[in-house]
Amino acid sequence: MSNTTTRKVVLITGASSGIGEATARLLAESGAKVVLGARRTDRLEKIAAEIRSQGGTAEFKKVDVSNREDVQAFVKFAKEKFGRVDVMFNNAGIMPAAPMNALKTNEWDAMIDINIKGVLNGIAAALPLMEAQGSGHIINTASTGAHAVGPKFAVYCATKFAVRTITEGLRQEMDKIRVTLISPGVTTTELGADITDDGAAGFLQELRKTSLSPDAIARAVAYAISQPADVDVSEIIVRPVSSVGHAF
Repeated sequence: MSNTTTRKVVLITGASSGIGEATARLLAESGAKVVLGARRTDRLEKIAAEIRSQGGTAEFKKVDVSNREDVQAFVKFAKEKFGRVDVMFNNAGIMPAAPMNALKTNEWDAMIDINIKGVLNGIAAALPLMEAQGSGHIINTASTGAHAVGPKFAVYCATKFAVRTITEGLRQEMDKIRVTLISPGVTTTELGADITDDGAAGFLQELRKTSLSPDAIARAVAYAISQPADVDVSEIIVRPVSSVGHAF
């Protein structure tokens, strides 16, 4: 990995498991200073301790990305610890998929609050600091569901289409801040553990028979970060080879 990653301060939401955890571990191995955010502080504490035991630099703070003040406090914490913020990885997300006529409106609200507003809150908290620094990198996790829609996943896909649109719009507005969209295919993570519809849960279980590891997505994130400062990798889509012919 390029030495341009070394010593960068990288903030990661959704860092208590899955893609966020794998990315934190990989970047810390490369010399980045990682700041982990999620709601489960017991998990964050364990991951940070393991990173430190292997010679890495890691801090953590509880954050609910749907709460704007929480995310602002998370970014402020990182700035106070390390003096700057080089990368904001807005990775937290949920996927309680279900048919539209199940009318799981509370789950719709939760996906909008975390998947869309959570990304906006991360941008709002990090962007002013990055603009003041004259540099920075915002990375947002979308999904292959930002490129195709499947039954039972309409609202989830809608939130990821929104993330894709927000990310591209931000990229077009920036001239010093790099902006990257990461669109993972089906990955073995806790995403979808909150599905309450049996049909959607069964469909996801089938897809996960040939899914990616979180490390595959972490490597994609690391690739985008490691590019020279004048290179912006605007989007990476990562799918399992066996997903050929499938929307997800």
